[in-house]
This record gives sequence, C-alpha cells and structure tokens, in this order.
Amino acid sequence: MTKTNKPKGFITLPVLGGLALSGARPLIGILLGLLASAGLIALTGVNPLDAYAAMLKGAIGSPESISNVLVRASPLLLGGVGVAIGIKAALWNIGTEGYIYMGALGAVAVGIAPLPVPPIVHITLAILAAMGFAALWGLVPAYLRAYRGVNEVVTTIMMNYVAIYFVSWMVHEPQPLAEPDSFFPMSRILAPTARLPILIRGTSLHPGFIIGIAACIFFYLVLRFTPFGLRTRMLGANPEAARYAGVNVRRQILFVLLIGAVMGGMAGAFEIMGLKLRVYQDFVAGVGYESVAVALLAGGNPLGVIPSALFFSALKAGGATMSIQTGVGAPMSVVIIGLCVIFVIAVGYSERKRLEGLSKEEQEGEEGREVKHYVG
Repeated sequence: MTKTNKPKGFITLPVLGGLALSGARPLIGILLGLLASAGLIALTGVNPLDAYAAMLKGAIGSPESISNVLVRASPLLLGGVGVAIGIKAALWNIGTEGYIYMGALGAVAVGIAPLPVPPIVHITLAILAAMGFAALWGLVPAYLRAYRGVNEVVTTIMMNYVAIYFVSWMVHEPQPLAEPDSFFPMSRILAPTARLPILIRGTSLHPGFIIGIAACIFFYLVLRFTPFGLRTRMLGANPEAARYAGVNVRRQILFVLLIGAVMGGMAGAFEIMGLKLRVYQDFVAGVGYESVAVALLAGGNPLGVIPSALFFSALKAGGATMSIQTGVGAPMSVVIIGLCVIFVIAVGYSERKRLEGLSKEEQEGEEGREVKHYVG
C-alpha cells in the first residue's frame, strides 16, 4: 500500500476546495470555446477582440443590459439545475421545455383569479400551482423510466410536444383561460397581486434570478452533503453497485426526475409572473432545450450552472450588439455556445481518463477535492 506524504507547510481546506474546483471545468471549457470561436471570427475578417468587446458591451454595458442578462438567466438557472441533478444520476431529463409550459399554465390558472389575498399569498399559491402542474406532468416519464425501464430521453422529448400543443389549445377560445376576442391566442393577463415585483425601476428585472442562484447553491449542498445526494451520485456512478449497497434505485430515479420537473415548473412560473404576465403560443420557444445546454456546459454541477447560465444569457443578449457593430452574424453566439459545450464535455472526459490512471489512494484524494494552501 502506497502512503501519500503531504508536503510540509500545507494545510487542507476541504469545503473551500470543493467550492473552488466545482466551477473550474465549465470555466475551462468556456475559455477554450472562446479561443476556438475567435479563430472562426478572424476568418470572417473581423478582429475577435473587437467582436467580443461589442458583445460584452451589449451584455453589461449599462444597467438595462445587465438587467436583461439576469432576466434571461432566470429560467436557465432553474431549468439548468434540474437537468444537472439528472446528469449526476446518469439520467437525461430533456423534458424541461414541457415542464416550463405546464408550470406557466399552472401559474396562470391561479394568477388570473382575483383572489382577495395579499400579493405574497397570491404569488406563493401561483408558484405552488406551477410546481404541482409540472410535477404531475413529469410523473409520467419518471414512472415509466423508474418502474418500466422506458428510456427517459424518448419520453421526455415526446412529452414536450404534447405539453406545448396542450398549452396552445388551452389559450385558444373558448377555453376558460383564453383572452376573449384576442387577435392572437393567449391567456388572460395575471392579476396585479400575482405579479413578481420589479427590482429596478425602468427594467424588467424580477427576483427570479435570485431564486435560481439560491436553488443552484442549495442543490450543490444537497448533492454533496446529504444522504439523498450520496444516493444520487451512487446511482450515477454505478446503478448495480448502488442497488447492492441498499439504495432503492427505482425510487431514487423517480425523485430525481421529479425534481427536474418541479424546477422546470418554477422556471415557467417566474417567466410568466415576472416578465410575460400571460401565456401564449411559443412564449418560451427553446428555453427548455437551452437549459439542457446550460447543464452540459456546467458539467452537471449545480454550482457550475450559475456561471454557465449567466454566460449563455450574456452571449444571447450581446449577440445583437456584436452583429450591428462588427458585422459578425448574430448566430455566431450560438456557435460559441456549442463550442463551449463541446469543450466542457472534452475536459470532463479527459479528467475521467486521468482519474482512471491514478492509484486508489490518489483517486480518493482527488475526489475529496481539497485545496492545499501554503502557509510556510
């Protein structure tokens, strides 16, 4: 047995080490993606530094721009962390798009009612309804995966289409949620007591991003320091070993997929209650699938979802400014995102290969993710 000697003059900071290294992989992937994208931009005859400067200005050049980025990040934070939890359990929950629609439908069903209650109560009821609608919707693919072995990718993708068209049908007349005599199919507008407060006057910034960041931190701590998190990580590492160790694999799969559904429902609620104020056809087209990209960019780590969602939102917000000022097409922002996701996956693959080459003792030290701080 090989004994590992720690260098003199070093102390270990286990919790700080985990927090510091948890965001390293997405940041490395983002950096490599930006470098690769710079080469593509240069091929068009534009200075990459000028393009990135214009994009940065469009994203954080003013309080309004920053508010726009944070508003865009709100559903990505909530939806992304739900997908990330599934990735930790080796489950690909691709149903966030449908959960967002069903969550929005639940929030509207309660939010349009003129309830004689204070705003905090009305808002809470609407959010709970959104979570309940999304959980019921997510129960179908979760049950099929956990107890019937049906592939969750297929069922969640198919359920997305059903949810989108079901919500579209619900906002068409003569359905009770539909706006009467509307020129475009949409629901009735939310009651004032069911709307989220605006944090900065003159912008659309609502508290959704704060809840999203808090959810990412919460689920990071849950996955790292609780029995539920241990069971989830065991399930992702080796389902057979987890079953042999006494984990109820079916129940764990069900809970993990339902958490993803609930987080998607919350994303839909905040998008409606803080920004759109009503549901209409294609009101968040593609945001659920973007949440999957955010989770991949984060390497499946809830803490990594925070910089990934903000980065994703900044690219989308600054892409138009980059196109106007430099002539680089706005789709370049999507190319940058795609390259960053590819590099994050590549970095994770390289890390797994590196760990496979270590001794057992060295692997245990790496999994502890301790940062050594020199004090001598």
